[in-house]
Parts: sequence; C-alpha cells; structure tokens
Amino acid sequence: MKYNLKTVFLTAMATAGIMFGSKAADVIVPPAAHNAEHSDLIAGQLNIGNQIKVQDTEAFLGNLFPEEQEPEMDIYEEGWNSQAVNCYTGVAVPDMATIDVTNFHMPTDPTYMTSPYGYRRRFRRMHKGVDLHIQVGDTIYAAFDGKVRIVRNQGRRQGYGLYVVIRHTNELETVYGHLSKFLVQPNDYVKAGDPIALGGNTGFSTGPHLHFETRYMGYAINPSAIFDFNNHTTHTDTYTFTKSTYMNARDYTPDKAMYAQENAAPAKAKAKATSAGGAKYYTVRRGDTLSRIAARHSTTVSAICRLNGLSTSSRLSVGKKIRLK
Repeated sequence: MKYNLKTVFLTAMATAGIMFGSKAADVIVPPAAHNAEHSDLIAGQLNIGNQIKVQDTEAFLGNLFPEEQEPEMDIYEEGWNSQAVNCYTGVAVPDMATIDVTNFHMPTDPTYMTSPYGYRRRFRRMHKGVDLHIQVGDTIYAAFDGKVRIVRNQGRRQGYGLYVVIRHTNELETVYGHLSKFLVQPNDYVKAGDPIALGGNTGFSTGPHLHFETRYMGYAINPSAIFDFNNHTTHTDTYTFTKSTYMNARDYTPDKAMYAQENAAPAKAKAKATSAGGAKYYTVRRGDTLSRIAARHSTTVSAICRLNGLSTSSRLSVGKKIRLK
C-alpha cells in the first residue's frame, strides 16, 4: 500500500485529537497530564520576595541589639567643625602601623555591648564606635595614657552631647560620648584608668549608654579589633592598623588564639570564680550571659546548664552563684 505524506500527517493529528478546518478545534488542548505537570512547575517557582523581606531582616537585627540607637554623625568628617575635631586633615596616613595596647583600661566597669561598630542599613549611616550599656552617673575611664584634647557639649538632643576626645601616647585617640558630667579639662594629662567623666544620656540618645570610639589619625578603628568586651581585656598586646582591615572586629576563642594575659586587666574588671571541694563557682554580674561566662572560663554553655539545671534560654540573676565544674 502506498502512503501519502499528507494523509499520514492528518491521520496522526486526528489521533491526537486535533482537527483542522473545524471551529471546534481552533484551540489546541494539551493532555491533562501535561497541564498537571505545568501547574506543579509553576507552583514550585516561589517568589523570593515573599521569603526575604527587608522589614524581616531589620526586625531580626533589632532583636540582636534591642537597645541599639541611630548612629551619631561623624564629628571627624568635613562639614562639622573639622578644623577642631579632625586635626589630621591633609596628613599622610601610613598604610600600616603597629600600636602598643598593653597599658590599657576598659572605658567602663564590666558591662555589655548594646550596639557594635558598622553600617546601619535602617539608618543609612555608619556607626563608627560601639555603644556600651551604663547607668547615668557611672564612671567613665581613660582607655590609655594621654592628654585630653577636646571637652565639649555638642548641644541638647544633638550628636554626641557631652563628649571627650583624648590623644594617647600610643598614637591612638579615643572618643567618649553622651556623658552627663566632665571630670577633666582640655590639656589635662591622664593615666589609663583615670576617671574622665560620668556616663549619661545627653545628645542624640534615647537611653543611657557610652558611645566609645578608637581612632588612628582620624580613621575610626573598630574598637572590637582592639578590645575584647566580653572578657574585659585586649585581644593582644599590640594592634596592627592597616587601611584594608581597620573596620574588622577580632573574635578570638581560647582554643584558637591566645588572649592578652589575664593579669593585664584591672583587678576590679576581672571575672572572679571561687572553688570549693573541687567544684568551681562563679557569681553572675550585670551583663553576663551563658555564652560569655562559658567563653571566659573555657567551658561550654551545655556544661553549665547541665551542672545547674538550666536551659539555654534561662535568665541569669545578678548575684546568683552558678557552678562551672
């Protein structure tokens, strides 16, 4: 039998349910199985915008640092009396410098960080220091030896409020903002640990805290690159400034790197633990968390929870004694 190509083609189309020249077959209808498969594919293509929202991300960041406030304007930048504040304008800054930080004092008594250094997307501004939790009237200390350069009130509800700038003998400068009272004057020479002010809530602030900056020739170094605020000490005896890394924090753990010697910290700032019958106990202080206590005493959160019948979400009461081993 001879087959005509046109006849074969039309027969195949008719078998598939497609008719030509018929008003009823103007639309090609796919098989039901194909429709189902297509629907499944479309359903699997989720809109990423429905999963990741800017608002959700900002809410998450807000939960990490519930006391975080809008960053202050940078007093070292051009446009705000830079002749007085940033005296390094036009000065060549070396690409690298090693800074001795052995003779130090934490700017506050043991406390915790409420806002770290870094860019704040929700405020569209850099936070060029760290915020430390304090109460109005708490003593603020000079971080290193040096001379007081600026003692100034930036104004009510503006910027840093009452603030102090100290130039140190190791070539760093430190800035202390939102103070309530000055205890020093310009050109006073201070030693590390000398009281320089009382903490407060002045300037652009909605709650008591210390805004603390570390600067090298105008560059705002991340204070967490120098200080270990969890353990109230410095990370190492020296800090190496480079223009490519000065914004980065350092986050060491005892099993990965050596901390600065514990006895370098002021005695009143050290974490104290007591021993009894082979067991070791620690008295909880303001700002302590299970993770901070565990890191400070080379143990784990799970071990502390097991010894004290706690859960990882348990609240720690100031003055409570907990067993470490």
